[in-house]
Parts: sequence; C-alpha cells; structure tokens
Amino acid sequence: MLNYSDLDWKLIGAALALSLIGVLLIMSAQHFAESEYAREYYQRQLLWLAVALVFFVAVIHLPLRLFDLSAYLLYGIAVILLILVLMVGSARMGASRWFAFGPVSLAPSDIAKIALVFTLARFFAYSKRPPTSKRRLAISAILTVIPIMLILKQPDLGTSLVFFFILFVLWFWSGLSPWYLLMILSPLASLVTASYWWSWALYFVVLLTFLGIVRPGILFSVTVVVANLAFGIVTPIVWNRLAEYQRLRILTFINPEMDPRGAGYQIIQSKIAIGSGGIWGKGFLNGSQSRLEFLPERHTDFIFSVLGEEFGLWGALIVLGLFGFILVRSIRIAARCRSRFASHVVMGAASIIIFQMLVNIGMTLGFMPVTGLPLPFVSYGGTGLVLTWTLVALIVSADYHWQEY
Repeated sequence: MLNYSDLDWKLIGAALALSLIGVLLIMSAQHFAESEYAREYYQRQLLWLAVALVFFVAVIHLPLRLFDLSAYLLYGIAVILLILVLMVGSARMGASRWFAFGPVSLAPSDIAKIALVFTLARFFAYSKRPPTSKRRLAISAILTVIPIMLILKQPDLGTSLVFFFILFVLWFWSGLSPWYLLMILSPLASLVTASYWWSWALYFVVLLTFLGIVRPGILFSVTVVVANLAFGIVTPIVWNRLAEYQRLRILTFINPEMDPRGAGYQIIQSKIAIGSGGIWGKGFLNGSQSRLEFLPERHTDFIFSVLGEEFGLWGALIVLGLFGFILVRSIRIAARCRSRFASHVVMGAASIIIFQMLVNIGMTLGFMPVTGLPLPFVSYGGTGLVLTWTLVALIVSADYHWQEY
C-alpha cells in the first residue's frame, strides 16, 4: 500500500504551482476574446488538470518494474501508432499528427516520448558494453532515429528535437564523456561555419587539434572528420535548393525585422510584450498585447509572453525558479536511485520537461526558431498536460522506490 506522506510533495507542489499559474495566464490571455468558447479555455484547462492528476495517481501506483519489463513492447506499440497516424490520422494545416476522438485529440508522438525513455533506460541499464562502445552508441541511436524519422514525416521538427535531447542526456547519464558528446555534435558547428570557406578552414584546424588532444580512437576520429566534411559540403547545396520562403524563414529567425508583418511578426510581438512588462509587469488582465490580440497563439506557444507582460521579470523568475527546482530535485532523485533503470527514467523524464521549457522560452525571447513546442504545465493543451504529469509521476515513483534494485 502506497504511503502518500512519503511522496516528494515539494516536487509535486512545484508542478502544481506551474499548472495553476498556467490556468491564470490562459484566463488572462483569452479574457477579452470575442468568442465565448475561447474565453472558457481556462475552464477546460482546469478540467484537463483534474484528468492529469488522475493519471498521476494511477502511474505512481504502478511498479516501475512493470515499465522495465514492457519497455520494448511499449516502444513497438508507439512506433506502430506513429505509422498509423501518418495513414489515418487527423490532418490539420498540412500536418498529420493526431488521432481525433470527438473533441479530444491524441498525439502518438507524446506516447513515443515516454516509450523511448523506457526503452533507452532499459537498454543502458542492462548493457554490459562500455559507454564509448560503437555498437552501444549505434543501437541507442537507431532506437531514437526510428521514431524521429516517422515524426519528421508528419511533419513536426520541434517534437523530433525532443527525442535527440533525450538520447544525449541518457548518453551522458550512462557514462559517455562530455568530450565525446561534443564531438558527436560537432557537425552542427561545421554546418554553421561552412557559410564562409575561411571560417570553415579555421574550424577544422580547431577540430583536428581537439581530436589530437582527446584521442578518442582512429575509427571514431575518422567518423567525426567525415561527418564534419559531409555537413560542410552539403550546406551550400542544400541552401541553394531551398525554396524562397524557407530561406526567408531562416533569415527571419536571425533577423525578425526582415519580415515584420510575416514570418517575423510573432517573435517581434512576443518581444514587445515581454519587454513592456518591465520588472513588475502591467498586472493581471492588463496586458495590452494580449487584450488587443497583437500576440498570436498567446494561450499556447506564446503563453510565456503573457507572463512577461503582466507579471514582469519577477513573475518570469518565479516560473524559471520552479522549473529549476524540478530539475535539481530530479537530478538528486536520479543520483540516489539504486535501480539503474529507474535512474535513467528520471533523467529521461526530466530532460523532456526541461528541453521543452528551454525551447519554448527561447522561442518567445527570439533566441530559438518558432517550433511549436508548448511550455510544460503552463501552455493550453490537454494531452500535453497529461503527458507532463505522467512524467512527474514517474519521477515521484522512482523517488518513493529509490531503495529497490
């Protein structure tokens, strides 16, 4: 029988505080909306919060051993669902990402995130090979790339990035050196520096010097160099083949003022909203950007902009502090879990929450491209809220059973 008094109520309290802040911000964002349906978004979010808490209670009563044993089965089901959604899913705005059940939509990519966490956690927990084993790296990468390829077909670039982040966090947590992670990520630097031949040449001097110092092995070094060369050579070819609107989208991310009424509009309005809030904000229900509807998607992707405008810097710091608390708490729980599977599950769950938070807030501040990732706990959306509270349940459950192998 579960003893509720032994649960991590500080962690649960932080998640609940973020969820309630989200309800208030959704209420404010839609308070002056013309349709009654839009004005009632906060009521539906409260209802979804109740559903999410039911899922939370259900998950913490399930033994983690059950997820350990069924990890690969869940992964297979998630992959099948990702294939099915491409064939019979509900299409919206050119994307096929959801199964529609009346008023409720289910995104199989959310299920795939949790399934991948379980699968990688089981794989790393029981693998006898060293962290730098090429076979170990290759198998874990293949397990991650399969759902990513299916999600890119939807298409949903933002969600696919979450899967990469889960893999990198669990690579690190399972013992792979940060230097190796840096080298695996190095082709991205080649992608950027290849814009000018002199910067690309200088980058290669640095890369070869780095490989000479770290000495990761001949095969690994050759693979890194070839990957960097390939990314650098392909960059100008890909750029020249992009459609005009695709180039404009990339250039607008670097400089939103290039297209202030088109691709740069959301970022510009978001930065105006956050900047106008100052230190103390304009007050609850007093955000002019929200009230006058200058800010698009203000109850979902750009909910942080509403927070910045109405509650200013101090409000943003409170929300960031709550996310930081969840991260620190999760790392402490993962570090003390005796079960390697449970430890990896905690880090995988926390990585989903923190990555989506970083990308969403970076997007509203203009540091990241607009990817459509919601702010966990806070943005409007039922399935996203249920997913996030399921992740919290896994972390809390691992903490409760930390002594079990």
